[in-house]
Amino acid sequence: MTGKRILMGNEAIAFGAMKAGLQIASGYPGTPSSEVMETIISHAEKYGIYAEWATNEKVALETAVGAAYSGANTIVTMKQVGLNVASDPLMSLSYMGIKGSLVILVSDDPGPHSSQTEQDTRAFGNFSNIPVLDPATPQEAYDMTKLAFELSHELETPVILRTTTRVSHGCEDVLIEDIGPVSRDIEGFVKDARWAIFPKLTAQRHPLLEELQVRMSDRFSEYFKDSSFNYITKGSSKIGIAASSVSALYVKEAIKDSSDVFSFFKAGTAYPFPEKAALDFMKGLTDLIVVEELDPYMEEQFLQIAGKYHLDINIHGKKNGSFPVSGEYDVDVVIDGINRALDNIITENIRLSHSIGAVGPEDIPPLPVRAPTLCAGCMHRTVFYAFKKAAAKMKKKTGTDPVFSGDIGCYTLGNARPLNMVDTCLCMGAGISVAAGLSRTPEYMQGKKAKQVAFIGDSTFFHSGIAAVVSAVYNNADITIAVLDNRTTAMTGHQPHPGIGLTAMGSPAKIIDIAEVLKSCGVGMVKTIEADELDKCMDIATEAMEFEGPSAVVFKGKCVAICKGTGQYVVDEDKCTNCKLCIKQLGCPAIFSISSGTPVIQDTCSGCGLCAQICPANAIVLKEVAQ
Repeated sequence: MTGKRILMGNEAIAFGAMKAGLQIASGYPGTPSSEVMETIISHAEKYGIYAEWATNEKVALETAVGAAYSGANTIVTMKQVGLNVASDPLMSLSYMGIKGSLVILVSDDPGPHSSQTEQDTRAFGNFSNIPVLDPATPQEAYDMTKLAFELSHELETPVILRTTTRVSHGCEDVLIEDIGPVSRDIEGFVKDARWAIFPKLTAQRHPLLEELQVRMSDRFSEYFKDSSFNYITKGSSKIGIAASSVSALYVKEAIKDSSDVFSFFKAGTAYPFPEKAALDFMKGLTDLIVVEELDPYMEEQFLQIAGKYHLDINIHGKKNGSFPVSGEYDVDVVIDGINRALDNIITENIRLSHSIGAVGPEDIPPLPVRAPTLCAGCMHRTVFYAFKKAAAKMKKKTGTDPVFSGDIGCYTLGNARPLNMVDTCLCMGAGISVAAGLSRTPEYMQGKKAKQVAFIGDSTFFHSGIAAVVSAVYNNADITIAVLDNRTTAMTGHQPHPGIGLTAMGSPAKIIDIAEVLKSCGVGMVKTIEADELDKCMDIATEAMEFEGPSAVVFKGKCVAICKGTGQYVVDEDKCTNCKLCIKQLGCPAIFSISSGTPVIQDTCSGCGLCAQICPANAIVLKEVAQ
């Protein structure tokens, strides 16, 4: 039924896509984008939509492209670093275009909260000549998603829908419309020379691509006239403020008591930038304050317009130090930035104040420090500890200290103390390649080479680890690969992958066995072990590191976030010597001590038993045994 529902921004995007007639969806999970696909998947059967999790973002985009070539309405979802993976097909796709419709949902992560970078997707749109829509609220996310499908079909080009964490995960009442069953009437693929990109075709298509930029700009200008996504309000002063995405909401809150003073420009179409509207807005202003997270993208657009039309206007933003050049904004950051800009404007005596009576930062007690850590009972902790002990033995024997290259996933947290087991971490799948590169360099201890160990998760292995394995084997890199297989894509919300035996929509699938893949790639030693017995894990870690050439161990276990243990351990105070080895060496969040007291194991214990296996006094026992 048409009406308002409280929706997260990502959920609103999913409903917008379904209302637009979505037929095929593909993606790779990544916070803050994952809920878009999760919502589509949960409604896929009802509306006749096909949805799948791909092995990585490049594959996801290429899958959606193939469907769009057949005339289907498609969406592909990812986070901002995923767009890096998908950039190869993206750049070629802008030359070729599509036939159906293709919306590329990319979630940026200012902060960052859960990402390696703070990169800004708006610049990617400009680089690839693909239009970018930039919603500020869940309602706009819903409406812009429908517009994105419309523009993609009309212009025969992909459209990027760019969100940020606060838009993706923010909630509000969203007016949504009835969704009917999806039409399965897809034209089908028609053979045409335009679908095969060769140099000759590229030369022919590039002028058409440039013509398309003009068409897109004109189309966006037309839509601007009646659209709430881009709007202008006039103020009494000659000072204007421009903002986009969630920053526009921060500005509205910051100037709520002075809204009649400032002219305000809110831009929802990031690329092509609405030049005509921006020019109309800038005329008559002496100063323009630009508020935006991440890159000074809009600021540069305004500077170009000012130069192009010889406008006598001062522009204040990141480039002159008014606003931070990185990090996530909030209302207080925006107020301070606007005030810094106003300090340089001598024609007006205006200052913004923080809300009277509001709790200021100085009034809020500091939160307790809680460093990121592996969950209590996580199988990764056992594997890291096993390699740590095996490495210590190897160092005594050979005089070299193994180097541990990590990867992106829960196991990145192996870098935290007291484990300290991640020496490098670059991007998904890079742990294996980095280890291979390090294997070509001499260790600094007596000219000997250290053993290189690469940790990688099961989902990441399928995402981008296999090609790295092939290269390492081909070049006979002396590395050990430790695959941490907890049978889920844990960090992003427990999505399935090719090693699970289930598709995104819950249907049975052939299990791709990681050990068999490693063997087929030619890895000399491949072993599989359950990651629950520490001594066995230490032995196999030692064996793998002593093997010359590429070796691999697949450590299998269960993610404790979805498969809780059946037991719980406690400390027998009569046996405990208070050595605190369980605290000092494991860093398990379920174990703590107060001052000089004996360690205490909390109810968050999942019963993995690792602490019991390392306790020299056998003082850690199952609760039922202690009773």
